[in-house]
Amino acid sequence: MTRPATPLLDQIEGPADLRGRPVGELRQIADELRAELISAVSETGGHLGAGLGVVELTVALHAVFETPHDKLIWDVSHQSYPHKIITGRRDRIRTLRQKDGLSGFTKRAESAFDPFGTAHSSTSLSAALGFATARELGADVGDAIAVIGDGALSAGMAYEALNNAGAWGGRLFVILNDNGMSIAEPTGAVAAHLQELGEGGAPHLFEALGFTYEGVLDGHNIGALMETLGRLKTKATGPTLLHVRTKKGKGFAPAEAARDKYHGVPKFNAATGEKSSSAPKAPSYTSVFADTLIELASDSKICAITAAMPDGTGLDRFAAQHPDRTFDVGIAEQHAVTFAAGLAAAGMRPFSALYSTFLQRGFDQVVHDVALQGLPVRFVIDRAGLVGADGASHAGAFDIAFLANLPGLTVMAAADEAELVRMVATAAAHDDGPIALRFPRGEGRGVELPAPEPLPIGKGRIIREGSQVAILSFGARLEAVEEAAELLGDIVNPTIADARFAKPLDADLIAQLASDHGILLTVEEGAVGGFGSHVAQHLSGTGQLDSGLVFRSLTLPDRFIDHGTPNEMYIDAGLDPASIADQIRVLLKGTKP
Repeated sequence: MTRPATPLLDQIEGPADLRGRPVGELRQIADELRAELISAVSETGGHLGAGLGVVELTVALHAVFETPHDKLIWDVSHQSYPHKIITGRRDRIRTLRQKDGLSGFTKRAESAFDPFGTAHSSTSLSAALGFATARELGADVGDAIAVIGDGALSAGMAYEALNNAGAWGGRLFVILNDNGMSIAEPTGAVAAHLQELGEGGAPHLFEALGFTYEGVLDGHNIGALMETLGRLKTKATGPTLLHVRTKKGKGFAPAEAARDKYHGVPKFNAATGEKSSSAPKAPSYTSVFADTLIELASDSKICAITAAMPDGTGLDRFAAQHPDRTFDVGIAEQHAVTFAAGLAAAGMRPFSALYSTFLQRGFDQVVHDVALQGLPVRFVIDRAGLVGADGASHAGAFDIAFLANLPGLTVMAAADEAELVRMVATAAAHDDGPIALRFPRGEGRGVELPAPEPLPIGKGRIIREGSQVAILSFGARLEAVEEAAELLGDIVNPTIADARFAKPLDADLIAQLASDHGILLTVEEGAVGGFGSHVAQHLSGTGQLDSGLVFRSLTLPDRFIDHGTPNEMYIDAGLDPASIADQIRVLLKGTKP
């Protein structure tokens, strides 16, 4: 594919090469940077729309401030690809989100120009305030600049930082990148207030919090950006917020026209915007969840909650059928959990649909507001396990461990999409305390879908009868376990069971597997401390380890796994079929793995 001509951008080896250039050259560099961004992401896929919207802002910030001594922090950092290109990583930009390539987010280990890693939203203000305070305490730090979008400004953590910074009163820069979009359109009163500011309204919110407010500035006018940023850098003494209006997807017509502004895209044709695609082999887990919930929604008490991810969680489909029972609360997972708790306390049957990695943000609310009070909130945990190109920051590694430790919380994991249908029905019928179900990203296995009938709580199933070795799988690694069993066909025929539940455990099934086999393994796509740990505790407490049973728990390793394809990541984790089979071969030889 022909790459764009970028004569001025070719001269930029780092931000220092931007400084002192006339505005006309910076404008041309921005145009070339946008063309390079489109070309690169067309080859790799990734987050495009957000980066297109901040090209001029990226150039201006690096041209005015003395990065990396000045600390530039991009909230979430979906928009950080242009930043990576002009901070010495252009030669690797076509390795984005690939194994051993550049991260799709800012990452401290990757560059001195990434002073803080961001991949979850609304953390930039707190981090920037930390840098600014360290400067006042004598650290070798220049200015601290946080760039936060209007969507990320819906999260409570952002206001905690604004409140703290306004009272502190020191020099700090916040750039509010207002593009009227998150992944979906922002919701709530703050979004309405920002719209008022764009129409000339008074900035009561930010000034009341102790910030000097300036705006609204055209975020694509590089001359105005240079003048304003330069003036603020020279004159600002306290916390300062610059409100810029940008256009997500700017400069690429297909992105500008798309509903999601090409937020996240597969590889595409850089000339036409046509996206690469392949026919799915089976429905996605997310769509199966959504369709099942719609089928069950004849129960008028069922309602659904998303935290700014209606498309990603499938709740856009539910909302199309039941708009009055679908609630997008913005990027506010803590609120989403407690809001669901309030609905449950009032007798509704709320389904709170969150990615595993984002449910982490609401953990205290799960403990205090849901589990402690025994409220029947239904947690639907999408993107469980390793998710691929988004890497460690988005891996659904910890939910089994942190949920299964909570008294009274039922925890399920779907081995395939048929089981997911049954588990959604189980959750809908379960009014005796909170319940969670988890499933992976992507396509199902292509199995026939059953009627949505509830499962008996705490009961697993035998998938395959064998001898000597029993494998108790929890969740979607069941397919890998079955493939591992085929690899072992010449030496052993293992029994395979699907636990279905991490809590409560199926004590009868575990006892049967332990008594009838010399070796018992558990397999899960979660961190140490999850399902396998609960099985080990149960076996120990009931004395079932006292008679010589060999027990092993296969989990994700105790480290973060960098981005790659899901298959590459599972090989790295030792949870692919070949690795599982190898573990069993070692145990059969009577040696430790």
